[in-house]
Amino acid sequence: MSTTDTDVYALAPEARALLFTEARTANAFADEPVTDEQLRAIVDLAKWPPTAANTNPLRILFVRTPEGRARLLPHLAEGNRAKTASAPVTAVLAFDSEFYEHMPRLFPPRASMREALAASPTSDDMARYNAALQTAYFLLAVRAVGLAAGPMAGFDAAGVDEEFFAGTSWRSHLVVNVGRPGADAWLDRLPRFDYEDIVREV
Repeated sequence: MSTTDTDVYALAPEARALLFTEARTANAFADEPVTDEQLRAIVDLAKWPPTAANTNPLRILFVRTPEGRARLLPHLAEGNRAKTASAPVTAVLAFDSEFYEHMPRLFPPRASMREALAASPTSDDMARYNAALQTAYFLLAVRAVGLAAGPMAGFDAAGVDEEFFAGTSWRSHLVVNVGRPGADAWLDRLPRFDYEDIVREV
């Protein structure tokens, strides 16, 4: 019996389809604006799932203006420029390399973690890993407000950092187009593993 035949899900079938089973990466976007309220709703949803020690290192730059897009496009791989030019919003997702400065606010019972993490040679790894977790939450939040996401790793991170984050502790790690899907936005659904292919039990 497959999980589709059981009542194990807390989410309705429509919600599972919206977030998981029917959602795909968008490659073209409609000429329809994304509102301030939608962007705020995305961030407000994405901030709640867990990160290690509540570090929350993800930082977000929303590129919405023609001027901002003109600055971003040259730093993208050529194959990603047209889809980004069509998106009403592009989120540059970054991590804060000095995330530990906020530990007294984010983890008051262990405020002293600030000093330990500031001195740790692996603090950047911690920031990258937890920002990657939050990136997944961000993509689900985009879907939850009824929009499509187009994540892209094909860009010059050093160039983006110099263009937008110079003099700060933010470091870009993914670019995500956000909006209503346009014509021919989807590629065919690609295969996935079956449970037995990727799971072991002891």
